Amino acid sequence: MKKVIIAEKPSVAKNIADALQIKGKKDGYYEGPQYVITWAFGHLLQLYDVKDYDERLAKWKLDHFPFIPERFRYKVKGDARKKGKEDLNAKKQLKLIRSLFSRPDVDGIISACDYDREGQIIGDTIIQTSNVTKPVYRLLLNEWTPDAVVKGLAGIKSNEEMKPLQDAGVSRQWADWVIGINLTTVTTLKYQKGSGSPLNIGRVLMPTLKLIYDRDKAIETFVPERYYTLSALFQTENGEQYEGVYAEEGNEKFKEKEQLEQIAASLSDEAIVVDKQVEEKRSFPPYLFNLSNLQGHITSKYKGWTADKVLKVAQSLYEKKSITYPRTASVVLDDSLVGRARKVLELVKKELPYEDEVVFKKTKRIFDSARVDSHSAIIPTYLLPKRLTKDEELVYRAIKNRFIMQFMPPAVHEETKLTTKVNGALIKGLFHTTGRVQLVEGWKKVEQIATKEVLLPFVTKGETVSLAEKEVHSHVTKPPRPHTEKTLLHVMETCGKGQEEEKSEELMATILSGYSIGTPATRAETIKKLKDIGYITAEQKNLQCTELGRKLVETFPVQELFDLEFTGRLEKALSDIEKQKVGKDQFLSFIYSFTTKSVNTIKQEQEVLLREVKRQQRNNEVLGPCPVCGHNVIEGQKGFGCSNWKNGCKFVIWKNDRYLAAMKKKPTKTMVKQLLKQGSAVVKGLKSKKGQTFSARLRYEKNEENDYYSWKMEFAERPQRSPR
Repeated sequence: MKKVIIAEKPSVAKNIADALQIKGKKDGYYEGPQYVITWAFGHLLQLYDVKDYDERLAKWKLDHFPFIPERFRYKVKGDARKKGKEDLNAKKQLKLIRSLFSRPDVDGIISACDYDREGQIIGDTIIQTSNVTKPVYRLLLNEWTPDAVVKGLAGIKSNEEMKPLQDAGVSRQWADWVIGINLTTVTTLKYQKGSGSPLNIGRVLMPTLKLIYDRDKAIETFVPERYYTLSALFQTENGEQYEGVYAEEGNEKFKEKEQLEQIAASLSDEAIVVDKQVEEKRSFPPYLFNLSNLQGHITSKYKGWTADKVLKVAQSLYEKKSITYPRTASVVLDDSLVGRARKVLELVKKELPYEDEVVFKKTKRIFDSARVDSHSAIIPTYLLPKRLTKDEELVYRAIKNRFIMQFMPPAVHEETKLTTKVNGALIKGLFHTTGRVQLVEGWKKVEQIATKEVLLPFVTKGETVSLAEKEVHSHVTKPPRPHTEKTLLHVMETCGKGQEEEKSEELMATILSGYSIGTPATRAETIKKLKDIGYITAEQKNLQCTELGRKLVETFPVQELFDLEFTGRLEKALSDIEKQKVGKDQFLSFIYSFTTKSVNTIKQEQEVLLREVKRQQRNNEVLGPCPVCGHNVIEGQKGFGCSNWKNGCKFVIWKNDRYLAAMKKKPTKTMVKQLLKQGSAVVKGLKSKKGQTFSARLRYEKNEENDYYSWKMEFAERPQRSPR
């Protein structure tokens, strides 16, 4: 007898097959003597739309809402390129999976989807809607290396044990559907004129938008204030100099310029060093990466990166078995990973110029099971990558370096503080000077982190120095900086409870309790969606509200959805469902009650026009004749297609074509015209998997086995060499 293993993606299924040395690949699955390994494409199923429950609800009317189904139902996910149509690939794969489940030689099913809420419900919805009566098991892994797969299969759990995680996943999915569908619909009906893109309302979208709105307002309403400082340049008997800043009772900033000018004028030429403190300080490396910290690190350091892009590249590295599970909130490792981490460190430190300084050690700062929730921090695996794209190499190097840093000596610097007293009639304060000298680079060697040193001359307490120069400086306070993806991710992760980069114990406990806006897996998607729906915009790295985003915050009456505390409590409740501290029914009952109340609140508000959607005039420019039927090919909203489509012509070149998107390209009018006229088009600026730019001639040809078209690539001919 055999067991069916269902993975979340084809690449993961291949990793499992490779680990089990199964070579027999069929159409949609692998088969070996003990296991049949198949896969989903993420979610194969989605929740019913409102109109699927009752076709009368297809027409949006305020009277139809609130709408909360008595029983939530699932259907094959929709085709992203064909609105209202099923995804045929998903439908085909679902049919295959169900046929494998029902095979007489299969006596059990193993869900090998990602070990998180979403992974749990991806597997469970497929299994539960297939009316499976056979035993169901769960494979829980943090990485897809062969050793982990073999060990994991030897210790599979009953899927019944995952009921709390399933309840949390279902609660999240149903809650977001109820809030999103109801409030988006009534908000659009109330505040938008014309049909088109709706005014999206969501449990995580709204507080994130409000964070950016509040920062924008703080910048706009900021009133700069002028302040003044007094500096003095002191000189030793040897002619060496150092600078000090005047302070009274710890305050260096003064509002009155005249006050400092009078003090400066009364300074005598002689001064004395009244105190000297020398302290040796050690600094430890930043914690290991969780997803939010990795996204913040990469987006702030490199141009053109977004949190969503970092997640996608990290996910790719995970599926290539190069790193551990990336969607984690933890910044430490579970104690059970000591042996594995030691093995990885021995591999990644080889041939480093400072290899001898990289020494494995087990400390609470690195290994602490009490501070790990579901998944440990992100680290490399023992499988060193051989082929990575430039983007993958950049993210992998950051993760590898952060891991190596943990096992390097602390960085040590010497800090010297001088206090200098100058006599004068008006002098109440002292001049303060701080110097810094790096003694040991330690972990800073890994990324060659430069430390700004301030060298001071050697002076002793009680030594007399002379006043060489003095100057009053004028300063202006600066407004808050706009949010970047890095700062926004940090506030979302901590629910606004901390602004420090390095987490305190209290902050880490807050994060691990689930008290946050969204999860590591969804925050990047939330920021991207806010951009896509036009609520925020990105100016270089700075995030700002659009006019529509501002109007929505100022008009939308359900204030709870903007409140960080409210959103944090909802997210914590989902985390508590996983820990069996809160029941699914209790949580959903609150969500249904909140949604009903919110819908009625919106209905009672005065109508305010936030957006008017006008139908765009169609551009009927003829790009060329259709190669199938000869009718005109024109540009549509989602692609360049045949105008004879109503009569069944299927010729179309999609604007989000996956083949071209993989090479960082989109089809253009010029390209389509050339294809239709000449049968091929020379396309420049294509990007290879390794990030190299190249040009090629592309053809768009009909497949022999079906009515669809595929791209064919030819490389431009190189000029022939002249004969010798």
